[in-house]
Amino acid sequence: MPPEEAKKEQQPEKAPAEQPPQPNGAPTADDLTVIKAELAAEKEAKTAAQAELTAKANRITELEASLNVVSQATQTAAAELAQARDATTKAVAKYLDAVRLANPTIPGDVIVGGTIEEIDASVAKALSIATAVKANLEAQAKEAKVPAGAPTRTTINLEGLSPREKIAAGIQQKGGTS
Repeated sequence: MPPEEAKKEQQPEKAPAEQPPQPNGAPTADDLTVIKAELAAEKEAKTAAQAELTAKANRITELEASLNVVSQATQTAAAELAQARDATTKAVAKYLDAVRLANPTIPGDVIVGGTIEEIDASVAKALSIATAVKANLEAQAKEAKVPAGAPTRTTINLEGLSPREKIAAGIQQKGGTS
């Protein structure tokens, strides 16, 4: 190959639509058109991003407002719950006192509980214990029955008494003094 043809092969061929480079490296008209198109696309992307950012900021504001409403509702519910617990505690204490007064046969320290159900259970247990104790005491009382009044009179056994003691016993039976 001749050297001239080798040089032609090494240099790329210029496209017929390309313009010659501008002096001082300035962009050509085609380069400016491409740059303007890229700039317009970037401006559209920026506008879309700003719109999306604004929409998300609005959504955040809405969610924060909802959160504040829910927080206030939670605080209100917590306060109401505390009041309800306090009222329940007072009601249970009053119920306990009323049950103790209504059951005077049961010692007060046997009736205990922190809820109405616990108090009712302790009353039922105490009543069953009291009933069992009462039945046991009645059974013992029947076994050791003592007759009412003075014992029946029996005659004095005069055997083994001296004559003098026999005379004193006879006088005493008749109402005399000895």
